[in-house]
Amino acid sequence: MAKKKAFALRINEELLKAVEKWAADEFRSTNGQLEWMLNKCLKDVKRQPKKKEDK
Repeated sequence: MAKKKAFALRINEELLKAVEKWAADEFRSTNGQLEWMLNKCLKDVKRQPKKKEDK
């Protein structure tokens, strides 16, 4: 599993409420929803980080 790093995020209150609702609808945490959204966007524009091969 990839190492995870915590960081602070400043976000508009209405935007956060929309993300929280979407997360609840998808049975995800807000953090999990944001991570899913970022991964999807990166995949859509073909900018996903390269996966490290297991040795």
